[in-house]
Amino acid sequence: MAHVGETELLDAPRDTVSSVKFSAFDSSSLLVSSWDKSVRLYDAAANRLRFSYSLDAAVLGVAFADQHVAVSGGLDKKLNTVDLHTSQQLVLGAHEDAVKCVAVDHDSTNLIASGSWDKSVKLWDLRTQHHLVATQLHPHKVHSIDATKGKLVVATADRRYYIYDLRNLENPLVEERVGSLKYMTRCVSLMPNGDGYATASIEGRISVEFFDNSESSQARKYAFKCHREKMEDGIEKVFPVNALAFHPIHGTFVSGGSDGNVFLWDGFNKKRLRHYPRYPTGVSALSFNRDGNLLAVGCSYTYEEGEQQNKQPDAIYIRPMGENETRPKTVAPQ
Repeated sequence: MAHVGETELLDAPRDTVSSVKFSAFDSSSLLVSSWDKSVRLYDAAANRLRFSYSLDAAVLGVAFADQHVAVSGGLDKKLNTVDLHTSQQLVLGAHEDAVKCVAVDHDSTNLIASGSWDKSVKLWDLRTQHHLVATQLHPHKVHSIDATKGKLVVATADRRYYIYDLRNLENPLVEERVGSLKYMTRCVSLMPNGDGYATASIEGRISVEFFDNSESSQARKYAFKCHREKMEDGIEKVFPVNALAFHPIHGTFVSGGSDGNVFLWDGFNKKRLRHYPRYPTGVSALSFNRDGNLLAVGCSYTYEEGEQQNKQPDAIYIRPMGENETRPKTVAPQ
């Protein structure tokens, strides 16, 4: 059931919500991928399912390739596109294992990136004849990627992060970093201004880092505990942080965890701004729309504690976000 002021989208997926992604081209179009093998396109403001299609296996990641084309990947190992007007499907190419995540750099290059459990990231361009323009190999499985303003960050299973320049495909790797979090990365999200990124892990922690390697910039990076609960016996229960999303205008960010909580953070001033009412099951995916006035919250049990007899239904909630609600407490340093 939706909280006061929220909307629960109709025609929700029938299995775990793996990804939610608002369009960069309008304020209401929302793509949702699911383990039920579907991709759904919603008009989030009108609470209407506009379009849906099914693939051969669970879909793990989805994004808008452009205004009218969805790109997705999953357990079928393929990178698929669908024209949302004509329903025409195209397989751009494939990996040797499941495609875990997809991202599109709409701000600079329009390149599509796909990260896979085969330890590779592939870069695709819909404007070229053969689409595949580069492949980057890594020592471990790719867990999460994000792209903006010509930068791509890749998070792998060994807690390493690879920073790429998408405008220099002949020599794109800029830097390899070892993450400051001690346990497996769940997600990475780039700051909208391109200055840095946040990562989250299964240990209930978030790290905020910056691309600039100057001493002053590196002194600003930090990590903190979150999504934890004190039990009656005094033991602290730690939940995985499954999702992060930056506000596109103010640069604050939200986190969602398997505890069913969504928190709003002021990363500039290291403060928690909001603790929203708890959802009935874990939060598996988050996305702000381009204006920052809507937040999509994908809710699903993510099987940290094995099979459950009576798990809560999968759902997507749309939360209106007030203009002052998402502002940092003070002016961010320049």
